[in-house]
Amino acid sequence: MHVVPGLKVLYFGTPVVLISSLNEDGTANLAPMSSAWWLGQSCMLGLGNSAQTTANLLREGECVLNLPSSAMVDAVDRIALTTGKPTVSATKASQGYRYEPDKFTAAQLTEQASELVRAPRVAECPVQLECRVVSAHPFGAPHPRATAFEVEVLRAHVEEKLVIPGTHYVDPLGWDPLIMKFCEFFGGGANLHPSRLAEGWHMPHGLQPVSTDHG
Repeated sequence: MHVVPGLKVLYFGTPVVLISSLNEDGTANLAPMSSAWWLGQSCMLGLGNSAQTTANLLREGECVLNLPSSAMVDAVDRIALTTGKPTVSATKASQGYRYEPDKFTAAQLTEQASELVRAPRVAECPVQLECRVVSAHPFGAPHPRATAFEVEVLRAHVEEKLVIPGTHYVDPLGWDPLIMKFCEFFGGGANLHPSRLAEGWHMPHGLQPVSTDHG
């Protein structure tokens, strides 16, 4: 039997992406997001219009999509409730967001120079995709509050151990991406870590993450 619960959130499960971009002053911004999908050598990104990353992509026309493994959940969660915009909206403030000008340091991650774009890569991420913005489309009705970006992947950097030897393919058994389902972190099918984002959005899950301490 199906019910009609009037769902408020439709994040059924997508890979987490750490988008690195350049701020207007040339410093790096780093933002976790989970509204992305790929087809061929292109990717579609869904970003809120109030985000610093949205402003950066519209202005600079490039970014890096860094894909963290499930083992990087701590780093992603450290910046889940941060924004690169100095002025924090009342809505975001009520959810626990704070301004953080140095997201890399806050996440305890390392900037790595890119080869084809100005935005840096995240050295710790096993997959790093240098991209240029192809188009941007207002998204949502009746008043768009988000932008759908089409980006072209110019160069993909993949940790060597994840590539099937002698091929141009990633080993799906070796690649364990961090997944976000309904604002909660998952990897290998298990809930991994308490989510600041779920807490800020007042999600009613009350999950008990699986311990990753094998002592």
